[in-house]
Amino acid sequence: MHVCFIDEAGDLGALRNPPSPNDQPVLVVGGLIVDVASLPDLTSEFLRLKHRYFPNLPYPSTQSLDRILPEIKGADLRSNATRGNARQQHHAIGFLDRLLGLLRQHDVKLVARIWIKGLGSPFHATSVYTSSIQGICAYFDHYLTHTNGIGICIADSRNKFKNVSVSHSIFTQKFSFAARRYQRLVELPTFGHSENHAGLQICDLVCSALLYPIACFAYCTGHVANVHVQPRAEVLRRRYGQQLRDFQYRYLDPTTHRYAGGVVVSDAIGHQSGSLMFQ
Repeated sequence: MHVCFIDEAGDLGALRNPPSPNDQPVLVVGGLIVDVASLPDLTSEFLRLKHRYFPNLPYPSTQSLDRILPEIKGADLRSNATRGNARQQHHAIGFLDRLLGLLRQHDVKLVARIWIKGLGSPFHATSVYTSSIQGICAYFDHYLTHTNGIGICIADSRNKFKNVSVSHSIFTQKFSFAARRYQRLVELPTFGHSENHAGLQICDLVCSALLYPIACFAYCTGHVANVHVQPRAEVLRRRYGQQLRDFQYRYLDPTTHRYAGGVVVSDAIGHQSGSLMFQ
C-alpha cells in the first residue's frame, strides 16, 4: 500500500500585466508517493533532520515526537536559498541535500502539475486546482496498477468548501457507471493538517523550496520582474534538476502513445516544455 501526499505552492490568483511586486506567476500542485512500510522510518529520520537544522523552532516540549508540530516553511527556505546571505544559502542547501537523500533512500516518487500563468490572462483557479488533483490521482492510480498495490491520497487541508468540491470531483469519476476511474484508490482524497503529517511537510518543502522557484526562474525570467523570479534559482536547478527528474514517476500512456505523469508543465507565457525544469 502507498500514500500520495499532496500540497501546493503559489496562489490561485491571476497574473497581471504588468505583474505587481507580489503577483505569484506559478502554481505548483505536487504529490509524493510513499510506501507505507517506509513511513515510520521516513518520519523519524525527517524529525531528526528537522531538529538538526532547525533547533530553534517553537517545539512544545523536548519529546522527539513533538518535533512534528512546528513547521519549516518552504517559502522561508526558498527565500534563504535564493535571496539569503552566504550563511543562509549554505544552510538551506545543506538541508535540501539531506532531504532529497531521504527521498532517494526511501524510493519516494514525484508527480506534479505546474501552471505558468499567462500575463494579463484569466486564471480559472477552481478548475485548475481540481484538474491538478485529478491528474495526480490518475498518475498515482497508474503507479498502483504498475506495482499491483492500493493507495490513498492525503492532501493539505484548505477549507471545507474547497476540500468537499475537489473530493466530490474524484467521487463522480470513481463511481461513474459510464467509466469508472481510480480503481486502485481505496477511498477519495482526504485532507489533513500539515502539523500532523511528515509527508505533507516534506511535500511542502519540495513544492515550495524547489519546484516553485525553479519554475519561476525557468519560465518567467524576462517576462516577470518581481520577488518570485530569482536568478539564484538557477543554482537550485543545476544542483537538483537531475535528481528531481529521476524522482518522477512517468509512464507511456497506451491510449495517446505519449509519456504521462511526472512533472507536467502548462506554460501560458512561452509555451515551453517541462524539460526546462531539469536543465
